[in-house]
Amino acid sequence: MDKIEEFKELLRTTKREGIDDLIEYMDKCGFYTAPCSGGYHLAIEGGLLEHSLNVYHISQKIAKALYGKISKELKDQLIICALLHDLGKMGQFEKPNYVPNVLKSGKASDTKPFKTNPDLLKVNHEIRSIVIASMFIDLTEEEQFAILYHNGMYGDLKYCISGNETQLYMIIHWADMWASRVIEKED
Repeated sequence: MDKIEEFKELLRTTKREGIDDLIEYMDKCGFYTAPCSGGYHLAIEGGLLEHSLNVYHISQKIAKALYGKISKELKDQLIICALLHDLGKMGQFEKPNYVPNVLKSGKASDTKPFKTNPDLLKVNHEIRSIVIASMFIDLTEEEQFAILYHNGMYGDLKYCISGNETQLYMIIHWADMWASRVIEKED
């Protein structure tokens, strides 16, 4: 099974009302081909898809190590949060979040191949992720919390999370950190 089909199948296993409409929207908006970052981890075509799957697989390992058996509810929460935590990085309003980073010389940047689209207003991708997902599926309060704060002390919202961590948030945060800092780190 290829990565796109694995991604879609995982989302469908949650049986969330509206999930097929969300999947169709993600297809239309370029989620599966979008880069994950401008110049850090997986700044390549399809990087966002690869990163999201990495976070999912790591979140499963963390949950199994902590709980042994994973309940259906937790499994669904991990699928939703891991696969959709960076949904906003695909962009919004028919505008991609990342565009090619062309230098003044006219050449593409080798070190930072993409930049944030200047045609999009400055809204954190975590907020975009929740807004886009909520257009199609219902997110629980805990899922919204985990997606909103998944960058932990590394995001703009860091002062809100300190002392308010939840189990789901911590699993998603550490899976995201492990994926971006260990698995996807370029040498």
